[in-house]
Amino acid sequence: MDNPGLGKVLLVEDDEKLAGLIAHFLSQHGFEVLTVHRGDVALAAFLEFKPKIVVLDLMLPGQSGLHVCREIRNVADTPIVILTAKEDDLDHILGLESGADDYVIKPIKPPVLLARLRALQRRQVPEPTVRGALEFGSLTLDRSCREVRLAGELIELTTMEFELLWLLASSAGKILSRDDILNRMRGIAFDGLNRSVDVYISKLRGKLQDNPREPVCIKTIWGKGYLFNPFAWEL
Repeated sequence: MDNPGLGKVLLVEDDEKLAGLIAHFLSQHGFEVLTVHRGDVALAAFLEFKPKIVVLDLMLPGQSGLHVCREIRNVADTPIVILTAKEDDLDHILGLESGADDYVIKPIKPPVLLARLRALQRRQVPEPTVRGALEFGSLTLDRSCREVRLAGELIELTTMEFELLWLLASSAGKILSRDDILNRMRGIAFDGLNRSVDVYISKLRGKLQDNPREPVCIKTIWGKGYLFNPFAWEL
């Protein structure tokens, strides 16, 4: 096995034989693969498995691949590769407009799919190697001096606000539930009430110039929690 530990892949493919072949090939090349065969269970699998990449068939029972693609894109910026047996340009356009990052036409050549996945990995937001500083476009966080700057301007944050923003930014692209936030903020003078999470999120949005009615930087994922959008600061 070469390059072990490349990351998690969620494979959504109703052809069980093909799914098995793809999963086996990717596993041999260092990926951890979870396979589901229906579109209507894909989002739940995504939220639980937390993959780095999604490989998604268009024609699925229960729910179409395009619908699944839009569902995932509403909650995360995880790269999505669409698998399609159709060579119609319209299907490719619809897939990309639904939030997909790339597509592969069946019959699939596993080495080609592998190359596409590795290319997408290289474009993902890297995990910070120095945990004392985080940078997302115009937004920078420096834990050593507890400074936050937006487009070079210092943003004044309370200790509580800084710790919450650091927690969200450290989990960029992932949904954190209120319980996750409460549990991980214990011992930092957090009052432990769900409502307080919402209040601090609202304060952060105001200071970071995020539209409170339609936030794009710190998103509310209804029924799930909050998601820090690592790409919003590049706009």
